[in-house]
Amino acid sequence: MKKTDWSQPLRSRLPEEYFPQMIAFINDVYSQGRIYPPEDKIFRAIELTALSDVKVVIVGQDPYPQPGKAQGLSFSYPADFKVTRTDSIVNIQKELANEGFTKTDSDLTNWARQGVLLLNAVLTVPEFSSNAHAGKIWEPLTDEIIKIASDDERPKVFLLWGGNARKKAPLIDASKHLIIESAHPSPLSASRGFFGSNAFARTNDFLKQSGQTAIDWSK
Repeated sequence: MKKTDWSQPLRSRLPEEYFPQMIAFINDVYSQGRIYPPEDKIFRAIELTALSDVKVVIVGQDPYPQPGKAQGLSFSYPADFKVTRTDSIVNIQKELANEGFTKTDSDLTNWARQGVLLLNAVLTVPEFSSNAHAGKIWEPLTDEIIKIASDDERPKVFLLWGGNARKKAPLIDASKHLIIESAHPSPLSASRGFFGSNAFARTNDFLKQSGQTAIDWSK
């Protein structure tokens, strides 16, 4: 993990023994099989989006388990990777279009650079084995990342899509931040509340009302 402004608060909140355990887990699983994202992109969410820059937090489940797809950012994958109807990004693009934004590719890196923390609750996954690393090592770290973002003074928006993400709501100070909960954007659930949630427009309204710059969701 590269040193960022997340490093000190994370080390002050997590037990000292956690970090050697995390490193041992990473070394073990990456030595045994195909794990995603690439090892140098495990912590890309907090490396790209500094704590001091966070305006929005989007919580995902875990990385994409298909080769070449995971890039360390929730819901994002390379723009040159073929999008299929079963990808959540397709429904994210549809909801964006419904709200007046045009996003034509699957790479959300520019969101991260604008202050959108694209955090998965679990940071690694074996090839073709979704959520296989849940409960192994990552949740203490990612829960603290959410709590640190919540404890920070700047008002933020937390987008919690789907059951797993919505379980993180108790970690967030709702008196200070806007929490937008909805169904997951996957094809199995998007029609049950993700579509029509106006999550992106509501986020920008909140940011502007709190004196912050809106996110250009079209980038």
